[in-house]
Amino acid sequence: MVPSETPKTGDLDAVMAALGAVTARDLVVVAPHGTVNTGFVTGGQRHSMPAPTEGGTTTTPMRQGPVRAKYLRTARRRFVPPPCFTEALAAIDSGVAVLLGEPGTGRETHALNLLAHGREEPVLVQVDGAVNLSRWGPRAQGVHGYLVMEPPDPLELRAWDLSRLEAPLAEAGAHLVIVLTDAPGLAGALKDHLGVPVVRHRSPDPRKVFAAHLSDGCSEEPRRAQWLLALESGRLDELLPEGLPPRHAAQAAEAILRPGLAGGASGAEVVRHLAQAEGPEVVARAQSDPALLAHLLSIGVYGGLHHSVVTERAGDLLRLANPVGESGSVAQGPPGHSVGGNPQRSLSETLRLLGAHRVQSVAEKVTDTVSLFWPAVSEVVWEVLCRDRSDLLPLLHTWLAGSGPEGEEIERAGRALAAVAVATGGRSLDLLRDVATSSSPPAPEVIACCLVAAVQKPATARTATDLLEQWSIAPEPPLRKAVAYACHPDRGQIPEEQALRLLHQLMETLDDDSDGLSLVPVIIATLVQRFEAGDSRARATLLCRMRDWADPETVPGLLTAFAFPVIAGTDRVWWSDELLARAESAVNSVQLAGHALNESSTFAAMRDVLLTWCSEADGTEHPAWALNLLLDGLVAARQPGFLRWLLAVDRGPEAMPGKEPAARALAAWRSNTPVLTSD
Repeated sequence: MVPSETPKTGDLDAVMAALGAVTARDLVVVAPHGTVNTGFVTGGQRHSMPAPTEGGTTTTPMRQGPVRAKYLRTARRRFVPPPCFTEALAAIDSGVAVLLGEPGTGRETHALNLLAHGREEPVLVQVDGAVNLSRWGPRAQGVHGYLVMEPPDPLELRAWDLSRLEAPLAEAGAHLVIVLTDAPGLAGALKDHLGVPVVRHRSPDPRKVFAAHLSDGCSEEPRRAQWLLALESGRLDELLPEGLPPRHAAQAAEAILRPGLAGGASGAEVVRHLAQAEGPEVVARAQSDPALLAHLLSIGVYGGLHHSVVTERAGDLLRLANPVGESGSVAQGPPGHSVGGNPQRSLSETLRLLGAHRVQSVAEKVTDTVSLFWPAVSEVVWEVLCRDRSDLLPLLHTWLAGSGPEGEEIERAGRALAAVAVATGGRSLDLLRDVATSSSPPAPEVIACCLVAAVQKPATARTATDLLEQWSIAPEPPLRKAVAYACHPDRGQIPEEQALRLLHQLMETLDDDSDGLSLVPVIIATLVQRFEAGDSRARATLLCRMRDWADPETVPGLLTAFAFPVIAGTDRVWWSDELLARAESAVNSVQLAGHALNESSTFAAMRDVLLTWCSEADGTEHPAWALNLLLDGLVAARQPGFLRWLLAVDRGPEAMPGKEPAARALAAWRSNTPVLTSD
């Protein structure tokens, strides 16, 4: 109705009465350049009221379209029925059903196969999730199933909205499946609220999905078997870990089928290809979300550790990026609930977006850990960030240097810094000095792990080696402490000669201030642990160097005196064999033992080691020979510290071990003592 003049009062009452019989949702107001209100309708405006179609549905244009036949055929060929498929088939018999599942788990493919089940050439239509289903209706014929993905608020629907659709769906021989993201309590709420069947989608076995995609891509079984054999042992488990989403399993199959890889690519090539594809995608998803990016980096560094470590370190990174009180700061939520700056996102949702998962494995005695499905993705993440977000590197170095105190966390942080160094061609190593001298207690150890890992990479080896040399004589104690930690055998594979040279340079730079003295226990522990971890050749080399350092007037000589009793107290079977087999080792041991006995601060420790040797050699032929060889050498060396030891044993109680060998050694000492004569 387009009025030509202002209506009269009587006419207006009739019009208003007629309009009152029309529901608000059936009224469409078209008002170009006008304002819609509840007053008079004037000035070139009009109302249109669409007539209902047969069956009560409307003819309003809807956003929907056919599922492409080619896509549907592929989805059916590669479909692996999930555990709930039979239950879901029974559910859609009612005409309308809801399927709950996490994105990326194959729920859409599941829904399409439900709707296509039992038909050779099904015609399916996908309806936009934003469409108001209370006004939507199916076609009278020609369509077998309708798929609705993610309505924004399914609880806005009413039971009668869906029950109204059941009759026309049944008449058309079609079904409707609504796919939603699962959430705690949602299934029960939907059943009570909508009165339709609700099925929880569970992911199919990733190995079966992988096999289905591989078989669809190559029908020749011998060729597929050949490709799989080309993967090294254990690589298939790496490609298809437990719980891998179907999307990832399909990508793994496509990587093997990919031209250039197909025909026998190594597992490393396939993993690298997958990581190169997945890394940029996951960074892109996290770029605009600081909390998501923080968790991505934390998982990349600490993946495989307990989920609390990952979430805590992600929170630390967020706080560094946005200190408390600054605009845009984000809070850290408790593990398992909201995380980062998005209070609506659960940890499981965060992990899904990042291609990661939680693993609970009692058998391996490691419970509730977090890791990326494909850990190799983390290397690509560093490459992408170093290329596109170099402004983040100082912040990341500060964050990683402040790692947790546990050895595993320190090692992970150091390896991550090394990965950044490789990705930047060694340029990021310039940031290490400031980080190492920060107030963070773990920083020197983290930097040490970084340098050791960087030494082994061609892109960073030269720069890392130069830093170790420079820092071993640097005035800043934290830099020297980083070098001392780098020489620790557990940190990596610094060559023996290089490590011992660096340790000697560190000893010569020690001063008497508190910071300098803090290096003493680190250096001594490193010497001891290098001996414990070394083979016979490495141990013999260490003893030779320590003999060269055993000058009582120098700091290296004092540290050698502290280290040798500890070394001599380890692996005494090796000592017995070595003293008898190698004359050089016997000579070095005699000199080092005498040196430790001469130092008043280390006499007690060396005394106790010799007494232990005596106790273990009692009545045992082989150790007794080694002990006598050592004692004879000490007698010949005639060091005052050894005479002190002999006298202490001689004057000790009868139960003291070593009485007999010490008595023989003392007699030999005295027999060689020149007789002093007087005028």
